[in-house]
Amino acid sequence: MLHFRPGLAVAAMTTMLMATSAFAATPANTLVMAKNIDDMISLDPAEAYELSGIEVDANIYDRIVRIDAKDPTKIVPGVAESWTVSDDGKTFTFKLRAGAKFASGDPITADDAAFSLQRVIKLDKTPAFLISQLGWTKDNVDQMVKAVDASTLQITIVPKYSPSLVLSLLSSIVGSVVEKQTVMQHDQGGDLGNGWLKAHSAGGGAFSLRSWQANESVVLDANPNYREGAPPLKRVVIRHVPEPASQRLMIEKGDADIVRDLTPDQVAGLSGNKDVTISISPQATLHYVGLNVAHKPLDDVRVRQALHYLVDYDGMVNSFLKGQDQVHQTFWPSGFWASLDDKQYTFDPAKAKALLTEAGYPNGLELTLDAANSSPYINIAQSIQASMAQGGVKVTILPAEQKTLLTKYRARQHQMLLVYWGPDYMDPHTNADSFARNTDNSDNPPTKPLAWRNSWLIPEISKMTEAAVEEPDLAKREQDYKDLQKTVMNEGPFIIMFQEIKQTAERGNVKNFILGPTQDVVLYGETTK
Repeated sequence: MLHFRPGLAVAAMTTMLMATSAFAATPANTLVMAKNIDDMISLDPAEAYELSGIEVDANIYDRIVRIDAKDPTKIVPGVAESWTVSDDGKTFTFKLRAGAKFASGDPITADDAAFSLQRVIKLDKTPAFLISQLGWTKDNVDQMVKAVDASTLQITIVPKYSPSLVLSLLSSIVGSVVEKQTVMQHDQGGDLGNGWLKAHSAGGGAFSLRSWQANESVVLDANPNYREGAPPLKRVVIRHVPEPASQRLMIEKGDADIVRDLTPDQVAGLSGNKDVTISISPQATLHYVGLNVAHKPLDDVRVRQALHYLVDYDGMVNSFLKGQDQVHQTFWPSGFWASLDDKQYTFDPAKAKALLTEAGYPNGLELTLDAANSSPYINIAQSIQASMAQGGVKVTILPAEQKTLLTKYRARQHQMLLVYWGPDYMDPHTNADSFARNTDNSDNPPTKPLAWRNSWLIPEISKMTEAAVEEPDLAKREQDYKDLQKTVMNEGPFIIMFQEIKQTAERGNVKNFILGPTQDVVLYGETTK
């Protein structure tokens, strides 16, 4: 973790809010939020790829287009108010909003938008892959992305991608528009302002960055020039509070307006508090078990299907996962465009035993299950161990730290492995490209999707995935992804079990805090107290 100390001073009132020894009642014009933000490394939108950083940037920067916070299945205007696509699907022309301004008061121009996209490619930080897949490189991006005039941005792509996918990519973190003049004033040695922008802002979102003190706080000030009008609250203070117990104490005493990381037990403990409300929001994160088909008998689809019937989905979500997860069994989460909500599998040991007998294992079998040694993963693993035993499958749990687990998974050294997955952008291709594509099962292919990690070689299904991403007809493309989800659920090496749910505790006077399904749509700009 890098530590940054911004040079801007914080007002005495805000300093008191951030004190660790005592808390004051929150001011009427300030939103105080407690959450764990120790994953924050950079606030440069060309570099930020951690959940907390993306969330903060979603409030600091406007994007070329955005996910609709009230309906995440839709892409809506952002900096661009309209767009057209050429007949061949390769050229996109965006018309920028008239009168839109950065927090500095300067106008947002097509040159700023073009610079922002070019900068992502040239810096080549972690999230650059999101738009480099459009065929953009350091050598060609200046020609592929350009300002036609002050209010017209034009981009050209190389692959034959569906326009809906291209728009989804531009709605992600890398579609954030930075103020070119301000950023380049802080260029150091050709870094395009990256060193400065890690802990400063140059955007046109609802807020601007006042300060960030790593592992302590982020303070945002309302942007009076925001295109939707200045936010109702003048300031947002995000305090780093990693302990859920401390967060509960803060919300109960009124030292925080919102807390974000409570456990189910703590949420239940607040049920009788008339001053606190709990909001629930389904997230895009999925929890699943990967089955490595390089190991017999997991190469037999009947065995894989039998294992699906030996998971007590409802039992878990109605007990220790209550309020944290909902049952979901396909690779694209519920609530998004093209999602398939079929729940094909239930806990059915008799059906599982019949499938195992048909596959040649009438006396059952033995398998290992890798799982993180933290909650809720170890609890899920223990439930799976107990329920699979009822079908004659003996499971040995191999607990480990999450980083060790992921290293093993990426090396394909597991039999069964419990893990999670979340999308990079709001288009089903981001998940299909990993769950439903693998044409090279060698040890070191150019890419290593989840299908590869589980040794599932699928040239025909991969063709379905490639066709879906190129399909220009939106209705046909939606059906393509639903067909893919059904195929993977029936045949694939994934026992997809749950979709995560976030529970947020808010003081009763807090209204209109938007907690969307991903960090891209956690928005503070409409919040009131």
